[in-house]
Amino acid sequence: MQNTITRFLRYLEVERDASQLTVKSYREDLAALTDYLVEVFQHAPLVREVSTLDLRGYVSAVNKAGYAKSTVARRMASMRSFFRFAQREGLIDHNPAKPLRNPRRNRPLPHFLSTRELKRLLAAPPHHEPLGVRDRAILETMYSAGLRVSETVGVNDGDLDFGQGLVRVRGKGRKERLAPLGSYALRALQHWRELRELSPRGPSGREAPVFVNRFGTRLSTRSIARMLEKYLKLTGLDSRTTPHSLRHSFATHLLDHGADIRSVQELLGHKSLATTQIYTHISTANLRKVYERAHPRAQTTHPAKKDST
Repeated sequence: MQNTITRFLRYLEVERDASQLTVKSYREDLAALTDYLVEVFQHAPLVREVSTLDLRGYVSAVNKAGYAKSTVARRMASMRSFFRFAQREGLIDHNPAKPLRNPRRNRPLPHFLSTRELKRLLAAPPHHEPLGVRDRAILETMYSAGLRVSETVGVNDGDLDFGQGLVRVRGKGRKERLAPLGSYALRALQHWRELRELSPRGPSGREAPVFVNRFGTRLSTRSIARMLEKYLKLTGLDSRTTPHSLRHSFATHLLDHGADIRSVQELLGHKSLATTQIYTHISTANLRKVYERAHPRAQTTHPAKKDST
């Protein structure tokens, strides 16, 4: 089975052009499955020896171990892809993972910041320090274009079009999209690039990363997370806020101000509209609060009045 897993991971890298992070996730998921099967079979089984019943036992064990439903669903997706590959390669006649059903997921509403909170956060980086200018440009860009943190660190100089106010984004699955940038983000980016180019360590060329550390190399996603944590403490904003919260805030604020959900889907780069619809729940909740606060007969409870007749 291990040889087949190795072939599968190679297939993901070479033929599917999967990212290193994606391949790493598959490797870890399939390693956990292999460990379970070795314990059950008392030997390393061949792919054709594994049945749907064995996989159900594995899923049950993962559930009993207390893993989140999202983790269980991801591991099941990895199994399906792996056994589908094995079937296509002629190693098995059918996919034993196909009959498995994902657990029902209770999707919590995404955490986001209000426009007032965003204004405080965006004003936090010191404008008189080069790294502060960089941090302001990062935060403005993420919020302005609704970028994932991985998309942000991947932006190169050649991806920016200041004339059109656009940035080329490489999203999940290496899919590319063009995202608009607002005037605040464009000004912040211009300022940062001017300072960056003054540094002898500053990169150059279309493939040069826009956001770099003090050594002139591309920032990591963890570096942006640490940077955000610093400004959350400085401003006293909710510590639950993550880089992805800026993307949630982007989508929520667009819908709150009248954008249609299809447009938001395109801007976020979501393949499925169902993924975007989670933000309509937030907007509906916000509208309900506004309605109950503003409408004179919207209160849900009223003090009992004695009949005066």
